[in-house]
Amino acid sequence: MHWLILFAAGLFEVVWAVSLKFTEGFTKLLPSVVTVVGTILSFVLLSIAMKKLPLSVSYAIWTGIGTIGTVLVGIFYFQESFSIFHGICLVMILCGIIGLRLLS
Repeated sequence: MHWLILFAAGLFEVVWAVSLKFTEGFTKLLPSVVTVVGTILSFVLLSIAMKKLPLSVSYAIWTGIGTIGTVLVGIFYFQESFSIFHGICLVMILCGIIGLRLLS
């Protein structure tokens, strides 16, 4: 169950990071509220997951999910550039996440 909570924390990291782009310096109310709520949920879920999971594994997986998620949103939603090298880097992050999960 704590692994699912950690995954959800990573997804909320993507939510707050993406919504932060729309806040325009926290001058837009709705994206600002989504950013703050997403941040709080992400940290609360991370802290719950850390009750049973190791710190190093939890934090690395949480940031990895956030990184991969925000990169994919950037590519598909914001039409940010993507190359084979970007793909290789994302695969390496994913392999690290899977490796940490398997070793813990």
